[in-house]
Amino acid sequence: MKMNKKLIATSVLILLSSPMVILAVFNPGPPPNTVNTLSVEALIQVIFNIIWPVAVAFFIIMFIIAAFSFATSRGDATKVGEARNFVIYGVVGVVVALIAFSLPFVVRNLLNSSGVGV
Repeated sequence: MKMNKKLIATSVLILLSSPMVILAVFNPGPPPNTVNTLSVEALIQVIFNIIWPVAVAFFIIMFIIAAFSFATSRGDATKVGEARNFVIYGVVGVVVALIAFSLPFVVRNLLNSSGVGV
């Protein structure tokens, strides 16, 4: 019984340390597709250029759903309330997105006007 515990412990130790020993000699080479001209500001601009059309599409879909809900509510108070909530969510989303997307420009202009180099 005592021999089995030692054998299991040794086997586990060898198995757990083998990736470290095997990968110690591994040379992955240079990183692929490195871009030396990419800065944090350029990366944020690329992300905003991707997210902005998605956000606009979301707002348009939200307002279309609200209009459809208003049209099919037929005066039912709960359905009108749901449609009103869609409009409120759409307006809040537009306001939040406009603030979020204008914030980097505001910060950049404030830093440039204060004399800090950005």
